[in-house]
Amino acid sequence: MTSTTKPTSPPDTESGKNAASTTDIKSLGASLTGQILEWYEWSSYAVFAPFIATAMFNKGDSTSALLATFGVFAVGFLVRPLGGIVFGRVADKRGRKSVLMMTIIMMAIASAIIGVMPTYEQIGIWSSVGLLVIRILQGFAHGGESAAANSYIPEIAPNAHRGKWGSMVYVSIFGGSVIAYVLGGLISLVLNDDQLASWGWRIPFFLCALSACVALYLRRHMKESDHFKEIDSSDPSVDTPARKERAAIPQSASATRPAWINILLIIGMVSGVTSAHYTWTSYVSTYAISHEGMTTQGAYWVTVVAQVAGLIALPLWGSLSDKIGRKPVIYICAVGMAVLQIPLMALIDSRPWTLLVASTVGVIIVAAGGALLSSIMSEVFPTAQRTHSIGLAYSLSVAVFGGTAPYIYQWFVAHDLAWASGFYVIALCVLTIISMYILPETKGVDLRDV
Repeated sequence: MTSTTKPTSPPDTESGKNAASTTDIKSLGASLTGQILEWYEWSSYAVFAPFIATAMFNKGDSTSALLATFGVFAVGFLVRPLGGIVFGRVADKRGRKSVLMMTIIMMAIASAIIGVMPTYEQIGIWSSVGLLVIRILQGFAHGGESAAANSYIPEIAPNAHRGKWGSMVYVSIFGGSVIAYVLGGLISLVLNDDQLASWGWRIPFFLCALSACVALYLRRHMKESDHFKEIDSSDPSVDTPARKERAAIPQSASATRPAWINILLIIGMVSGVTSAHYTWTSYVSTYAISHEGMTTQGAYWVTVVAQVAGLIALPLWGSLSDKIGRKPVIYICAVGMAVLQIPLMALIDSRPWTLLVASTVGVIIVAAGGALLSSIMSEVFPTAQRTHSIGLAYSLSVAVFGGTAPYIYQWFVAHDLAWASGFYVIALCVLTIISMYILPETKGVDLRDV
């Protein structure tokens, strides 16, 4: 009897494959390890902001010192677009791996310097200036790290699971933040506030510098992106019949649209997600401590629980987008935050359970958007310009709308206008909805067809 079963096709060995190899999985792990460490260090600054403010700025005016601390935090973000552009071009010319190696080294050195910097009481204003310079260098490196990672992971991911794999970029963000808050909770459990302000806040930065050696070793053994090798190779065999067939396929709307329009749309799409993210991961604990009088330990541990919930939600949101599309999941995030931002912030008072409820709901909703940023951005920009385009669009949006969110919130709070600060996030969520409506649905697209 003749079988009607179709022969099984051999697995696609190119970058558009539908299954991941062992090398891909190991490379994913190496990339994520470094990103987790970078985001751990970055989040540690926000976690220990009240104590850094005391050490590095004039503590005679606590409100001004805290504003200055968040101002330095924001400046680091404002430099990120430059790092994204510079390192993005390097990644598009020399490979994603080389940039991921350089950025982890830069971040480690800068972190070690923060750990040994003299305080305001020791050298006066120069401590503030030194902190500003180091955060600028970190912001430059961070822009390159984000650009390369948001290109690299989607490029090694199977087409059918790019949403889930892409969510791992944000898993590293949340993971780094969770580690920072866990460490903050543990340190605050062992040390009193005076010890924290004196020297305890330096501990996470020393640990980051040491751990970066492990991340650097792992990244040495990562594979280079097949997509980059394909465009970089001079081997005529890369011009395969399959590629010629793809060239005949009509291009998507994003591929035919001018590059600057796609960049503006990505900036708009990211804006609501990133402003909500930094509100609910970097600022909300400081708000609960400094404005509502919540205990340091209570705020830290509650934030950890909320972000663990976000960690669990991220790959679930990513997998959902692989089934129903990118647009519906982004809409869930933007509409959800637009509706709930003000009520959730209003819920928070000195009782830790109020922060637990508000943060958990906020972080889970933010995770719906964060899970898809990497995938959507990689699916909009072509390989030859993917990294530097992502570096510019993503870093600029995060710098303008994300990094400034804690400062804007604190400014409103300092002027007894805490109720008004939520409208900033709401307006940007509306911008996210509009931008995502214009962008095409890209679920399952082969990145070589972009």
